[in-house]
Amino acid sequence: MGKFKLSALMLAMFAASSVLAAVESDAQSTVKKPQLEEDLEVIEVRGFSRSLIQSLNQKRFTDTVSEQLSADDLGALPDVSMADALTRLPGISAVRTGGQAAEINIRGMSGGFVFSTLNGREQVSTSGSRSIEFDQYPSELISSAAVYKSPKASLIEGGVAGTVELQTASPLDNDQQHKFVVNARGMYNDRASEVNDATEFGDRISFSYQGKYLDDTLGVALGYARLFQPSVATQFIGLAYNDNKDVDGVANDTNGPELKPENEYISEGFELQHLGGEETRNGYMAAIEWAPVDNFKLKGDVFLSRFDTESFARGLRVKLGGPTATYTNAQLEGNSVVGASVNRTSKGYTRVEIVNDDNQDFDEVDSYGVNADWQVTERLNVNVDVSLSRAKSNFRNGLLWALVAEDASAEEPVLDKNVSINYQLNGLNLPDVGFNQAAAFSDIDRVMVSKYGIYPYQNEDEVSAYRLDFKYELNNSWFSSVEFGARYSDREYSNNRSVFEYGNDGDFSVSEPPLRLTNDMVNVVDWEGDFSYFPSYLAIDLDKALNAWFPEGAPEPVKTWGNADGVVDSQGYTTNYSWTMLQSGSVYEEVLSAYAMLNINTEIGTMPVLGNIGIRRVDTDQSATILENVNGDLSLGAQNITDSIGIINKNYLPNVLGTTYTDYLPSLNLNFQLTDNTQLRFAAAKVMSRPPINRLAGDASAQADKTSGKINGSSTNNPFLKPFYADQYDISYEHYFDESDGALVIAGFYKNIDSFIDTIAIEGFDFKGNGFNVPEYIENPVSGEQVATTNGTYTTAVNNANGGYIRGIELAYTQVFSFLPAPFDGLGFNGSYSYTESEVESITSLGGETVTQGLPGLSKNVLNGTLFYSLDNFETRLNVRYRSDFVSEQVAINEQVVNFDAETVVDFQTSYQFTDSFGMLLQVNNLTDEPTQSYFGNENITGTTQYFGRQVYLGFTYSH
Repeated sequence: MGKFKLSALMLAMFAASSVLAAVESDAQSTVKKPQLEEDLEVIEVRGFSRSLIQSLNQKRFTDTVSEQLSADDLGALPDVSMADALTRLPGISAVRTGGQAAEINIRGMSGGFVFSTLNGREQVSTSGSRSIEFDQYPSELISSAAVYKSPKASLIEGGVAGTVELQTASPLDNDQQHKFVVNARGMYNDRASEVNDATEFGDRISFSYQGKYLDDTLGVALGYARLFQPSVATQFIGLAYNDNKDVDGVANDTNGPELKPENEYISEGFELQHLGGEETRNGYMAAIEWAPVDNFKLKGDVFLSRFDTESFARGLRVKLGGPTATYTNAQLEGNSVVGASVNRTSKGYTRVEIVNDDNQDFDEVDSYGVNADWQVTERLNVNVDVSLSRAKSNFRNGLLWALVAEDASAEEPVLDKNVSINYQLNGLNLPDVGFNQAAAFSDIDRVMVSKYGIYPYQNEDEVSAYRLDFKYELNNSWFSSVEFGARYSDREYSNNRSVFEYGNDGDFSVSEPPLRLTNDMVNVVDWEGDFSYFPSYLAIDLDKALNAWFPEGAPEPVKTWGNADGVVDSQGYTTNYSWTMLQSGSVYEEVLSAYAMLNINTEIGTMPVLGNIGIRRVDTDQSATILENVNGDLSLGAQNITDSIGIINKNYLPNVLGTTYTDYLPSLNLNFQLTDNTQLRFAAAKVMSRPPINRLAGDASAQADKTSGKINGSSTNNPFLKPFYADQYDISYEHYFDESDGALVIAGFYKNIDSFIDTIAIEGFDFKGNGFNVPEYIENPVSGEQVATTNGTYTTAVNNANGGYIRGIELAYTQVFSFLPAPFDGLGFNGSYSYTESEVESITSLGGETVTQGLPGLSKNVLNGTLFYSLDNFETRLNVRYRSDFVSEQVAINEQVVNFDAETVVDFQTSYQFTDSFGMLLQVNNLTDEPTQSYFGNENITGTTQYFGRQVYLGFTYSH
C-alpha cells in the first residue's frame, strides 16, 4: 500500500497560520461575545420533561443544524437500542428488521448515507457496509447522542444524509460524587406462543457506576447491559418475477417481454414461514479520566458489544416451476400473474419444499480510544486522539430441505411429482392458497429430507485512526477562534465464504440419498390466528436429522474451488464452488484528511451572529485483492492457487487493484440571534459518503475470447468506485418559549446528489489501462493463428450520472404545559413532521413489468408524536411513529429492493417512583402489532407480510 505525502496536513497548517496572522492584526476592533447561556432562565422539571428541555438546550447552543438526545432522555426511556431512541427525532425513521429498529434513515436517505461515530471516532460495522447496526449499541451505555444534519469542517467526512455522534460517559462531568444505577426488566412477546419452539420470555439487565476520586481529579465509569429477547415472526413472502410464459393465450398480445411480447411475467414462487429464535446482547463500557492539573485531561475509554442471534425459519417454500409448469385460470395485474392454478409437467420442477432453516449470527463490536486534551495557554488548546474500532461477524446460514415422496418407506423412494398449486395474491392482505399435497406436508410416511446446505459468511472490519486538533482563541471582531487539524486512518475489511452441501433440493439424489424421518425428529406444526388456514407441516429437529444422516458428524463447510475450471484435482467434487474463493478477499483504505475552520462570533448591527466557516481536504487511497482469470497463462502471471482443502487451480493471478482521489469539502454554518428566544440558522456545504466497503471488494474477472480475441469481464463490486457527493443547503427557524418549557422549529433543506451506484455494461472498456493483466495476442485453438485482443464489455458497479435533488421541510413542536393549573401542569407534547421529496428514481422489474421506484429510505411523510403526563411520582407517555411508503431491501430476501407500505408503530410506557431511588416501569412496544408489508412496485403484487407481535416489559430501576 502506498503512503500519503503530507500535502493535506501542510495545506491545513498553512491556511490556518495565514488566517491567524490576518485576524490577530485586526485585534483593535472587538465586540463582546454573546453570553446566551447566562441569560437563559431555566425552570426545573423532572423526568421525561427534563430530558426534553435538556435536549432543546443542547440543540439551541450547537453551531450546526442538529438534533440532540440528552443523557437523562436515554436513561428515562428504556429503548432496546440507540436505533429506537434516535427515531424520536425529527426527520429520522427506522427500517424494522425482525420487528426491531436497526438501520436509521435521515431525511429520506438510507443507512448507507449515514456516518456514525462513538466519542468522535469512526465506527466500523459487522454488516460489510458503512452503516453501523444501531441495535448493537445499548441505550443504557450511551450518555448522549447528536445527529448533525449540516456538517462543519472539523467533523469526520462521510455523511451525505447526516452524522450520528454517540457519546459514552465522562465521569468527571457527573454532578454526583458517586452514582450507581441498576435496571432489571422481564420481557414477553405475545406472538411467540404461535410459533413452535419459540421463546416467549426475555429480560434486560443493566448496571452502571460513575465515581470521582482524589479531589475530583480521577474519574471512573463502568457499565454493563444485557438483553435477552425472543425473536419471532409469522410471515408470507412473495418471490420475484424472474421468468415469463404465455399463460393467457391472447392473440396479438404485445405487452410482455421484449423478446417474447406475447408472454406474461411469472413469479418464482412464495414462502409461508414461522420465524423464531433468541437474541442475546452483552454490552460493556469503561472509562477512566485523569485531570492532574486544571489545564490537562487524559481519558481512556472502551466499548464492547457482543450480539448473538440463533434463529430458525420453518414452513413451506413453493417453487412454481417457471415456464415448464402449466397455468390455468391465470389472474393478471397488468401483465404479471398474481394468481393461477399451477401444475407440474413431466419435464418441470414445480414443487413444495418443507424448509427448516437454522441460522446463527455472532457479532462483535470493539471500540478503544485514548484522548489527551491540553489547554496550553489561555488561548491555545491541543487535542490528541488515538482510536481503534473493530467488528467481526460470523453468519452461518444452515438450510434443510424436505420433499414429498410417493412412499418414504420404499427401498428407493421416488419424488411425488403429482403437484398442483392454487394461489391468489390479495395485495397487502394474506393470499389464498391450496395444495393437492397438503395432507402429506405433515406425514413422516411421505416427507423426506433431501438436502442440507450451510453457507457461512464471515467478515472482519478494522480501522485505526490518529487525530491532532488545535484551537486558538482570537481577539477579533469577526472570529472568536480558529481550529485546524489532521486525521489519518487505516482501514482493512475482509470477508470469507465457504460451503457444504449434500443432497438435492429439487429431487431425490441417488448418490446422496434422502433421509427417512422418525417421530422423535419431528413435530407437526399448525398455523394460528390470521394464518390458520395454511396447511400444517413438519418442524424437523436439525441436530437429530443431521446425526441420523451423518452418524460420523456432518462435515464442516470449506472454502474450495470444487470442480471449477482450471483445477488440477477436484477431489471428487461435482460442483463448481469457485465463488467461495472469488468472493473472499480484502479491501484496504487509507485516508488522510486535514481541515481549517474559523468560528464566527460577531454582530450585524445589534444582532449577534455565530457559526463557522471552513474547508476539509481528504486524500483517499483504496484498493482490493482480486483473483484475475488469465486462463493459466504463465506470461500473465498465472499461479497455482490452493484452496483450504488442497485443491489447486492454475487459471488465476492474485492481484491488488484500486485508485486514489482527493476531495475538498467547504462548509458554512451561520446562526442569527434574532431575539433572545429566536434564531435563524443557515448552512451550506459539500458533503460525501463513500460506497459500502464491501462494494469495493475485487471479485472481478476478465478473459479473452479465443476465437474473436475480444476481452470481456464482470464484477458485482468495483474497487474503483468513488464516493457519493452532494451540495446541500439548510435553513432553520427556531423559537424557544419563555421559561424554557418548549420550542417551535421550522427547517428546510435541499441536497443535490451527483451520482449513485449502478450496475452497467461498459462497452470498449480499457482493461489494461485499468490494471487488468490481459494478453496482447491470443492463439485461436482452431486455426492456431495469433489473434490480436480488443477491448470488449465490462459489466460492473459504477458511479452513474443519474443524481438529483432531495428536498424537504421539517416541523418540530415541544411544549410542557406548565402554565396550566394543577394537576394538568404535568401534561406535555413532543412532536415532529417531515415532508421529503426527490427526483431520484430507479427502475425495478422484480414484479415483472419494469416500473420506477423512489430513492431507498425515502418516506414522503414522517410523523412522530409523544403525549406525556407526570403527576408527583407518576409518569406515563404514548409515542406514535408514522412513515409513509418507502423503498428498502425486502425482509429475509437478499438484494430485492422493493416498496414498503406505510406503517404506524405505537409504544406505551408508564412508571411510578416509590422513592427517590426506586421505581417501577411498564412498557409495551408495537402496541397495535403493526406488520411490515412490502410489494413489487404495485400493491397487488405482494412482497412480504410479516407480523412480529407486541413486546411487553415490566421491571424496576434503582439509582443511588
